[in-house]
Amino acid sequence: MSDPLLQTIEARRDDLIALTQDLIRIPTLNPPGDNYHAICAYLDARLSAHGFTTEMIRAHGAPADSETHPRWNLVARREGASPGECVHFNSHHDVVTVGEGWTRDPFGGELEGDRIYGRGACDMKGGLAASIIAAEAFIDTHPEFSGAVEISATADEETGGYGGVAYLAEQGYFDPERVQHVIIPEPLNKDRICLGHRGVWWVEIETKGRIAHGSMPFLGDCAVRHMGAVLEEMERTLFPLLASKHTDMPVVPEGARNSTMNINAIHGGANELPADYTGFPSACVPDSCRITIDRRFLIEENIDEVKAEIIAVLETVKSQRPEFRYDLRELWFVTPTMTDENAPVVRTVQDAIAQVLDTQAQFVVSPGTYDQKHIDRIGRLKNCIAYGPGILDLAHQPDEWVGVQDMLDSAKVMALSLRALLVEPVQT
Repeated sequence: MSDPLLQTIEARRDDLIALTQDLIRIPTLNPPGDNYHAICAYLDARLSAHGFTTEMIRAHGAPADSETHPRWNLVARREGASPGECVHFNSHHDVVTVGEGWTRDPFGGELEGDRIYGRGACDMKGGLAASIIAAEAFIDTHPEFSGAVEISATADEETGGYGGVAYLAEQGYFDPERVQHVIIPEPLNKDRICLGHRGVWWVEIETKGRIAHGSMPFLGDCAVRHMGAVLEEMERTLFPLLASKHTDMPVVPEGARNSTMNINAIHGGANELPADYTGFPSACVPDSCRITIDRRFLIEENIDEVKAEIIAVLETVKSQRPEFRYDLRELWFVTPTMTDENAPVVRTVQDAIAQVLDTQAQFVVSPGTYDQKHIDRIGRLKNCIAYGPGILDLAHQPDEWVGVQDMLDSAKVMALSLRALLVEPVQT
C-alpha cells in the first residue's frame, strides 16, 4: 500500500477506534432526544481543532424540539486552497432505544477482536467516525485541495429526520449551489452503494364505538371488534395485494422488493394500568380503538394509489357493519427516491470501492427511508448516496457492533472519493 493517503488512514486505526468508542459512550437516545448537545459539542471541539469552521444549530420549532430536549445539529466546513465543489458527509447522531437481550453494556463501546459493540455502533456512529477520519486524513495529505469538505451530525433520523436534515435543508444547507456531492455513511455494507429508498406512508386509523357497562355489551358498541373486522379485511385482501407488487429497484433484502405494510401499534379500550397498580380494570365496552400503520411503497406506485387501498378496506368494512365509523389521520409520507447510477458521486465511490476492495460495487436501494429523502425533496440535491461501514441487519439489534476493518476500508473509500472530486475532478 504505497498511496500516502491510504497509509495515513491505516496509521490512524487507534484514533478511529477511540473516536467510535467516544461517540457510542454518549447515549443519544431517541426518543426522547438525550444528549444531543453533548455529542455536537464533542464533535465541535474535535473538528474545530482540525481547522473546520463549525456551527451548532438548534432546530427551533421542529417536531419534538423542546427546552428539555432541544434538537441540536452540527455542521462543520473546511475550505480548500481554491474554489471548487463541496463534498458533504452527513451522519445522524441519534440512536434507537436499547431494548432487551444485550449481553454487553449498550453504551460501553467495548472492543473485542475486530468488533466495537454498543447501541449505534453500526447505525451509525461507526460511519460518522469513518467519515471524520477520512476527511481529516485527506486534508492532511492533500492540503492544496479545491472546494470544500463538510461533515454534519444531525438529529432525529430515527424518527423521520425533521429535527435534523429536514430542518437544515429548509435553511439552505443542502442547496445545490452550496453543496454538490453528498455521502451518507449508513450501514449498507462496505461494498455496496445505496442509491435511494422506498416510499413510506404512516397513518393512524381509529374505529369508534359506544361505551357501556361490560356486563351489558349489547347496550354499547365495541370499537375493538370493529378494528378486528378491519384487520381481517386487510388479511383477506390488502396483504395479498401488496405481496403481488414487485419493483425493479434493487431493494435489499429480497422481501422488500414487494410492497409491505407493518401494523406498528394497536390501542383499544381502557388505558393500560401502571405496573405498580394492584387493582383490576373497570368493566367498560371500549368506544375507541386505534392502529398505526407503516406502509412502504415502490417507485412504481404513487401515493394516491397507496391511500386509496386503505380507504377501500375501510369502506368495505363499513358496507358490512352498519354501526361502523372511523377516522383516518395521516402522520407523514415520503415518496421513493433513487439517484441515477451515472451520477458523479456514484461513479466516484464506485471507482474507489474497486481500488480499495478490488471488487465491483453492488448497487442497492434501502427498504426503509433515511435522510436522503430530505436532501432530495427539500434540498433538491439529486447527487446523493448512502455509503458506509456496517451490516444493515445489525441495526437496532441487541449486541449491535461495527467492524474496525470495515470502518478502515470505508474510510479509505471515502478519502479516495474526496481526492477524485476535489483534487482530480471527474468529468461530468
